[in-house]
Amino acid sequence: MTIASPGHRSRSLALAALLPLAACAVGPDYRPQPAAALQVPDRFAAAPERPAMPLVDPIRWWSGFDDPVLSQFVEQSFVANLDVAVAGARLRQARAAVRQAIGAGLPQVGLSGSVNRSVGRDGQSFVDPTTGNTFSSGGDTTVYRAGFDAGWEADIFGGIRRSVEAARADAAASEANLHDVQLSIASEVALNYVQARLAQSRLGIARANLASQDETLQIVGWRVQAGLVSALDLEQARQLRATTAASIPSLDTSYVAAANRLAVLLGEAPGAVTAMLDPGAPVPLAPAAVAIPAEVMQRRPDIAAAERTLAAETARIGVAVADLYPALRLSGTFAGSDTSLGGLPGAALGNLVAGITAPIFQGGQIRARIAGQRAATDAALATYRQTVLLALEEVENALTSLASSERRERELLIAEDASRNAVIYARSQYRAGLIDFQTLLDSERSLLSSEDGRASARADRATATVQLFKALGGGWQVAPAPATQTASTTRP
Repeated sequence: MTIASPGHRSRSLALAALLPLAACAVGPDYRPQPAAALQVPDRFAAAPERPAMPLVDPIRWWSGFDDPVLSQFVEQSFVANLDVAVAGARLRQARAAVRQAIGAGLPQVGLSGSVNRSVGRDGQSFVDPTTGNTFSSGGDTTVYRAGFDAGWEADIFGGIRRSVEAARADAAASEANLHDVQLSIASEVALNYVQARLAQSRLGIARANLASQDETLQIVGWRVQAGLVSALDLEQARQLRATTAASIPSLDTSYVAAANRLAVLLGEAPGAVTAMLDPGAPVPLAPAAVAIPAEVMQRRPDIAAAERTLAAETARIGVAVADLYPALRLSGTFAGSDTSLGGLPGAALGNLVAGITAPIFQGGQIRARIAGQRAATDAALATYRQTVLLALEEVENALTSLASSERRERELLIAEDASRNAVIYARSQYRAGLIDFQTLLDSERSLLSSEDGRASARADRATATVQLFKALGGGWQVAPAPATQTASTTRP
């Protein structure tokens, strides 16, 4: 085997001078931000206002509502929701990019081979145009050719390693984004479930009041026929009854919209889960859980995604800086041909070349790219800090909303009980002629408003609880990995 190495000595000297630098990687090393720099407090400001209550698991928080249908919906959404499938595919894409970045630092080798049969006269010679070898023909001659070429770029200043570092951070950010989608889907399922149950409760209240108002309308009709009251009472009773009846179609629409949204969140066609929601049930409630800010920082996937994005942008500074320095590339080509397979190794010819390239004048383009990447890193840092502050804000707001909804519900329960008693007294006194119909009418309107407000307050409390669990970052930890879905196309 013959090896040609043009300028071998000078390139060897250059390689020996550059190899000690191979252990370094230019650009800044990423260091996590301390909690003080992110303005993370030791405790939440609204936490002291929370009443004492039993804690619920913030990871599988939906089980605290003690509602089997809700639990089934949340767990089904982890498997069937299409937004989760999209996020899972993007994670696989990011992991493939990591393997691609790693492959850029490995030697690249290509193989080739062929068999050529020639027909000629005995004693005739011919030259292989690929290798330049000369063969004497003994009639029909078979020539075997084989070769390979290889190339490798020495990562002297760490540009490739920084690319791998950035790709790995991007993959970690994609994984965190997947967890954030899973967390958001679980909370959205719970919120729409609450809205569906609220619509059912309000429908039940409206229909019960409509039945009561039908009874009142009948009583007024009898009193008008007896000449005890004027037709004005009858018209007022009809107006209240019609107003209550008119609210039912709107509530039906709200229920259907929530049920259809639940079906889509579960990867089903609209209407697919309506049977599971019937018959109606009250809005479920669960005890809340309070965490310290440090736990929120650890659980929230959007914070993890922003932090990993910052790490990736920091690594890309090193990728850009590496372009300022020389690059060493080794390449070689080996090829041979012979009339027998066994003779190929001895007939191989090749060369090995080491080349060094270095930027001399780029019009400031490289340094401009470095400045641009540093600006991108500054933006990622600001986004990371903003994400942390928004997460803390969501927890504070959820804690305050939950405390407020609990106080409101307690007062509305009292108002509902008083309104129900007032209607009983008003109907009794109206039959006895002790009060006018307007007083009874106001009592019935007040009861409908109180019952409807109490149902809404219960839903607000459940909504605030779900929002608190979402803000605390629980739920994605128990979600299964998305299944791989292959499109009906030909894969290589």
